[in-house]
Amino acid sequence: MTQYEVLIENKSMGKIWNISPCVRSANYKTKRTGSPGTLELEIVKRAVFDVDCGDTVRFSVNGTLVFYGWVFSTSRDRWGTLQATCYDRLRYLKASASYTFYAQSAGQIISQIAADLQLTTGAIADTGYLIPSLVEEEQTCLDIIGDAIDQTLLNTGRLYTFYDDGAGLALAEAGSMLAGTLIGDKSNLTEYTLKDDIDSQTYNSVKLARPNEETGRTDVFIAQDSSTIATWGLLQLYQSVDGDLNDAQIQAQAASTLAFYNRPTRTLQISALGVVGLRAGQMVYLKISTIEDLAAGRYVLIEQADHTFENQIHTMDLEIRIL
Repeated sequence: MTQYEVLIENKSMGKIWNISPCVRSANYKTKRTGSPGTLELEIVKRAVFDVDCGDTVRFSVNGTLVFYGWVFSTSRDRWGTLQATCYDRLRYLKASASYTFYAQSAGQIISQIAADLQLTTGAIADTGYLIPSLVEEEQTCLDIIGDAIDQTLLNTGRLYTFYDDGAGLALAEAGSMLAGTLIGDKSNLTEYTLKDDIDSQTYNSVKLARPNEETGRTDVFIAQDSSTIATWGLLQLYQSVDGDLNDAQIQAQAASTLAFYNRPTRTLQISALGVVGLRAGQMVYLKISTIEDLAAGRYVLIEQADHTFENQIHTMDLEIRIL
């Protein structure tokens, strides 16, 4: 049986409430990129406590901290049931800003933005890659950090996860975030759907465009694969790059971008019994006898995790990317 604890720090009253007995259900969601961690609570309201926007929330399961964040919206129905939506620190990175970075790593960029927004940081990995130039105008800070992580991926081939680790904003290589659990047709798994497609994130031709101030024209650098073009047709990705990059840097980026995207995308939607601690960006060991390349078991990437806690039962839906 799953035991969970929900603590609310009500700032207007200066009190901390343990509202666990009043929580009818809890839903915790994480996505690997572009979104803060989200906790949605359904609460049977009682007069002895209140939940207001800005209150701090701690959600623990079987003694393990799962979520730390803040209430951003509440709603009530006529029967006294309260819905509260809470987000972690990444929500504050939706603030818009303009930045120019030269020769800085993704971790250094995260640290600077966090300092500017007065956000604490947790463990931030050193990617070992300095982005030559990153110029962002009126973008959300979350998108700016996402671009820095994408540039790191496309130039190093290493995938990093940006998340809130409970102590602050954190960055870790996905390969270092190995979940110590097995999910499979003989362990926790209840249902799955496997999808292969070349429709969303598959490209066999990459064009990178750089403005040339001397000629007033645009220099274009191309990397493509004639064999997959013959099979799938031309699937082109066109992107602009900063003018400070030299020819060799841009050509190398085009080649690494092609290497990453020139393959079908394999995704797996699974439903399973819940495992505390699993979040998007982690690698989990998956073993499914009816899927050929998973029959022997291998680590796969969690793109999205959706945990539901209700009536002391914990279930989860995971979107898996098979790299």
